[in-house]
This record gives sequence, C-alpha cells and structure tokens, in this order.
Amino acid sequence: MKGFNTWWFFSLLAALFAALTAIMAKIGIRGISSDLATAIRTIFILVIAWGIVFARNEAQTITILNKTNWIFLGLSGIATGLSWIFYFKALQLGKVSQVAPVDKMSVALAILLSAIFLKEVITWKIALGASLIIGGTLVLIL
Repeated sequence: MKGFNTWWFFSLLAALFAALTAIMAKIGIRGISSDLATAIRTIFILVIAWGIVFARNEAQTITILNKTNWIFLGLSGIATGLSWIFYFKALQLGKVSQVAPVDKMSVALAILLSAIFLKEVITWKIALGASLIIGGTLVLIL
C-alpha cells in the first residue's frame, strides 16, 4: 500500500467490523444473558488474536514486555471487558440505531483523554469533529 495512509485503511476496516459487531451481537444475544454472550464472544476474540500472533511468529517477543507494558495492557483489557459487558447489555435493552451512536461517543472522549493524558494537540478540526460526533449522538438519542 505504498503512498496510502495505512492507519486510515485499518481504521476504516475497524469501523466496518464494529458496525457488523453491533448487528450480529443484537441477533446473537436474543434470549440469552448479555454477560454470557460477552464471554462467548471473548473466546472467539482470544482464539483469533493468538492465532494471528502465532501465524506471524510474534509470540517470542512477549519476553521484551516491561512492567509498564503489562500494567497498561492489563488495564486496557479491563476497560475493554467492561466496555463490552455494558455494550452488550445496552444492545440487549435498546435499539442498535441508538446504542451504537452513544457507544461511538467514545471517539470524542478518547480525543479529550488523549489531550489530558498523552498531551496530544487538539486542533480546531479535531475539536469540530468531536463536537459534531457529540451533537450527532444527541440528535439520534433525544
């Protein structure tokens, strides 16, 4: 992909699969506990993620992880797990067309938190985009 912003391509794929996740999850949780659904989903994610690591021969690099890597990847995993649990519960109780936009407010929150904790600069374009995300979410849920 020479000359192409690969981060943009992978971000687009992430958005596509996140959208598919909402639809498939809404169908998959019918008649079962949202917590059980999250646990089952996690098994598939675990197998796929480790399959990729082993297929790319990256497992041996686990030895280079330091304490900070372990702590923050662990905290990220906890946050991800909680996000999934609450997301699946929200999907079980609400409409995808309402739950998904609220969930995507995480984009605006991530922008804000990136400025606070990572000292990333928020340009006027980034601030405008985050504001539009928040505004659009409010329009959809009110």
